[in-house]
Amino acid sequence: MGGAAFAQAPAAIPPTLTKVAASGTLVVGYRDSSAPFSYIVGGKPVGFSIDLCGRVIDAVKARLKKPDLKVQMEAVTSNSRIPAMANGTIDLECGSTTNNKQRHEFVDFTVNTFYTGTRLLVKKSSGIKSWADIKGKRATSTSGTTNLVVLRKYNADHQLNMQAVVAKTDVEALEQVDTGKADAYAMDDILLYGFAANSKNPAEWAIVGEPQQVEPYALMLRKDDPAFKKLADETLIEMMRNGEFEKLYKKWFLSPTPPNNVNYNVPMSDALKQNLKAPSDRPAS
Repeated sequence: MGGAAFAQAPAAIPPTLTKVAASGTLVVGYRDSSAPFSYIVGGKPVGFSIDLCGRVIDAVKARLKKPDLKVQMEAVTSNSRIPAMANGTIDLECGSTTNNKQRHEFVDFTVNTFYTGTRLLVKKSSGIKSWADIKGKRATSTSGTTNLVVLRKYNADHQLNMQAVVAKTDVEALEQVDTGKADAYAMDDILLYGFAANSKNPAEWAIVGEPQQVEPYALMLRKDDPAFKKLADETLIEMMRNGEFEKLYKKWFLSPTPPNNVNYNVPMSDALKQNLKAPSDRPAS
């Protein structure tokens, strides 16, 4: 899931650990509707990425010897998250952000924490069962995402004469399909499962089409900050080796999740299993 609006990091921003030590505050960016990675329950961010970030935050507190370090949670969107990281507004982003080569010009990422692909969310009544079925129809995706790029490329490559409808938020995109303003929503498949499962009528939705690419998610960091990246990577890799990462995966993808006890029942992918054996921060192209 992507962000198109970028901003170069001002040279005045010190390394993250230095910045946090001086201010006494670590600012964490989160998404409010990217279940089960980062979303709001009871007024607080929860999710798989939030839990992973919690371990990184603990590592920062230990490194700086500041157990009472203040953690400020800052909501970000698909468009605002990369500029917010680059300009120093946030220090760590815990959402559902794709680690790809384009973004490395502006930000950096930890080792990968999940792998997903772009598919389509449709109403079962639409009759759409594959990408080919959106020929001549309207498909939406969220502004500033890699999924919108995939959607437009597929349309051009296969000459579908499909109309791309751009939504500002995930909520707006879902509403477009729900009200008939669009026929399909192109997004990371794991997020689509979450949207469907948490909707008012999950039975009316279907996720269709072969994944158009496999992309890694990772926690986003500021660019050219090797000390903080090393600390974050070491923390996540230790979790992958001691079994804690797998326990968190089971908690959020193979067990009932708040607030509605939705079980996504998404087994760990082969790509992620391999990443646990040999952790990698390799970006998508």
